[in-house]
Amino acid sequence: MKNSDAPLLIVLVLMVVGGAAAWVYRDTLFPGPESVPVVAVPAPVEPAEDSGPQYPMPQLQTAPREDRNLVPLPPLDDSDAYFLLEIGNAFGPAIESLLTREFVIDKLVTTVDNLTRSELPEKIRPVGRLGDAFAPDVGPDDTVILSLSSYIRYDAIVAQLYYADVDAIYDIYERYYPLFQKSYERLGYPDAYFNDRLVEVIDHLLATPKPGGPIVLVRPNVLYEFADPDLEALSSGQKLLLRMGPDNSATVKRMLEKFRGRLLAGS
Repeated sequence: MKNSDAPLLIVLVLMVVGGAAAWVYRDTLFPGPESVPVVAVPAPVEPAEDSGPQYPMPQLQTAPREDRNLVPLPPLDDSDAYFLLEIGNAFGPAIESLLTREFVIDKLVTTVDNLTRSELPEKIRPVGRLGDAFAPDVGPDDTVILSLSSYIRYDAIVAQLYYADVDAIYDIYERYYPLFQKSYERLGYPDAYFNDRLVEVIDHLLATPKPGGPIVLVRPNVLYEFADPDLEALSSGQKLLLRMGPDNSATVKRMLEKFRGRLLAGS
């Protein structure tokens, strides 16, 4: 079982694209290969007739707001320094330092797109690893379980999410949305809209089931897995939420619900 630790979805999304993405992706039980600055591109989907976005962003409908007095966005491939500066100004160095230094928007977009799939490849993750090593607990009959000692590794980063300003997250997302959209198009979706995909992924994460008891682990090879086949069959994003523990998962879900409401209010 891999774990990449996480803030957005925002976290997951930044912190979820600005909120939950940062913490949801930093949680690996064992060291893996070094991340490489290459974004994995899935097979292109079949083109469909474009009926427009289901959840359109304001930039796609109106001219930029006059009261913002913002400089033009840089090209996507030159956006890393600008985007990281915005994150640092809005959330401070603790959050900004979690993110990779290169291909930040590309990796955020690719990560969000992969959260509903079974695997979240190491090389596309936009953040590093948790500082604390994974330490499962021993339950009845010497079973290995996830419990408090595993969950507390996420407490600090989830607390940052809890106090995050949803409007500030949305403002950064709205400002940089043309670059998120461009990244999504070149990922293999020229006729789709990233904001629609983001809402879909948030809904998927919100549907993560609540286990009825302790989560038992097995270790058939190098990595741990969920012993319950139904849990092991969940998506990479849903399993990441389960690994954070019920309290942290509930906090992240509340943040996702708030951010989803802000996304729809801006449509």
